[in-house]
Amino acid sequence: MDAAKYIWMNGEFKAWVDAQTHVLSHTLHYGNGVIEGTKAYKTEKGYAIFRLNDHTKRLKESAKMTIMDIPFSVEELNEAQVELLRKNEFTGDNVYLRPFAFLGYGVMGVYHKDAPVVTAIAAWEWGAYLGEEGMRKGIKLKISSISRPANTSNMGKAKATANYLNSQMAKYEAIDCGYDEALLLDDQGYVAEASGASFFMVKNGKLITPPNDNSLESITQKTVIEMAEDMGIIVERRRITREEVYIADEAFLTGTAAEITPIRIVDAREIGCGSRGEMTQKIQSAYFDIVFGRNKKYEHYLTYIN
Repeated sequence: MDAAKYIWMNGEFKAWVDAQTHVLSHTLHYGNGVIEGTKAYKTEKGYAIFRLNDHTKRLKESAKMTIMDIPFSVEELNEAQVELLRKNEFTGDNVYLRPFAFLGYGVMGVYHKDAPVVTAIAAWEWGAYLGEEGMRKGIKLKISSISRPANTSNMGKAKATANYLNSQMAKYEAIDCGYDEALLLDDQGYVAEASGASFFMVKNGKLITPPNDNSLESITQKTVIEMAEDMGIIVERRRITREEVYIADEAFLTGTAAEITPIRIVDAREIGCGSRGEMTQKIQSAYFDIVFGRNKKYEHYLTYIN
């Protein structure tokens, strides 16, 4: 990771190396923290953050789910992200922003309500999450032996740090087996999501993606559904079995970091033509037109950094 100049922390801009916390911070020991992933793209008008308000609102909602009081409003956090981009004077094509909140130093033990809340925002230049070649030709996906926890034992709709141990183990397994990414099933054997992205497949001209029964309500997933419907593509939200994935005509992942990443192989089965499919390429191209400010219809999703 390339260091930037500043990190915003509890209302102040600190030098990157000075934004630190104590080793006895509560979240390090018990896992209750919430995060967001937001992205800014360099448009003809300068940097623009994509769906800023939606991401910040989701951060606050995740914190509410996990009983953590972030002492800043959505508006204050939005402005902090805008100002952080200004102060860091980035030059690359895109910048990843990581707003997050965690429980700091002062309380030990499982009961967390009295622990102080630390709120921070970092930003750095970050290339293609799953590689530039993967964006063009597609990645290899492994269905993990690790499943997404049931709703009775986890808060899948909270973008909580504790949830990502599940993702880490699945991703490690996939890479260790020679794949690029993991796809997790839910406790009933239906597709949930990838380790950090949503799943889409194409079959007989229809775009199919699973419901968010026990997974994060993805902002990029919502965007792709809206785009596809505007393009006249039929979209189905329904459960997907492992076997259906194997015989899909096309498949791809979506997310702030993953953007639109094609899938060429799942569990040694070639998907469609074994490369980026026609509909995937069409959606990928349309998505980049939106985030880079080339589609006026979707410009309301962009917050420009003036």
